Amino acid sequence: MSGLVHVVDDDESFRTAIARRLKLAGYEVATYASALELEESALDPEQAGCILLDVRIPGLSGPDLQARLIASGSTLPIIFLTGHADTPTTVRAIKAGAEDFLTKPISSEQLIDAIERALAGQRTARVQRSKLETFRTHLATLTHRERQVFNLIVRGRINKQIAHELGTTERTVKAHRHQVMEKMQVHSLAELVSIAERLGMLGTNED
Repeated sequence: MSGLVHVVDDDESFRTAIARRLKLAGYEVATYASALELEESALDPEQAGCILLDVRIPGLSGPDLQARLIASGSTLPIIFLTGHADTPTTVRAIKAGAEDFLTKPISSEQLIDAIERALAGQRTARVQRSKLETFRTHLATLTHRERQVFNLIVRGRINKQIAHELGTTERTVKAHRHQVMEKMQVHSLAELVSIAERLGMLGTNED
């Protein structure tokens, strides 16, 4: 277990108790008495971690802080902790992307389970973002004509149809197709379609 857990709660005794429990479990912990304190801290977006956030805190509320963090591009997972759970707030927070919504008091086991799920989700999301970046880098190496062939391949066109649409020969299309597969570093049409889908290309009519 590793990761930095940011605890945002206006109850000092609660912050202290939670910090102690988490440090014993092997986490680094940073505590904040308000949403503003967290906003003013230098959050490292690349660090493994999550935010334990109280719903009702003076000044900016937990859900409002969540909205501001999302708007700023933060990808740190948020786990809400509250002594005053109500359905509308819970639904709003989860819809906005909260990892979990826990009610105080909470056992160490429940808390650590929630944190581990959040950190695992963060790791998965990071891997996915890295893959997308690699796909975009490969895509950028395609020539204009190779990009046209790519777009038609992933839409199910066969070489003869592509040749007709682009006003070229099947032999030329085959050569471009080979280059597309090489540059995108794939071995099958299915892989190519999967990449196009993940890059959001199948809903567009790019030339």
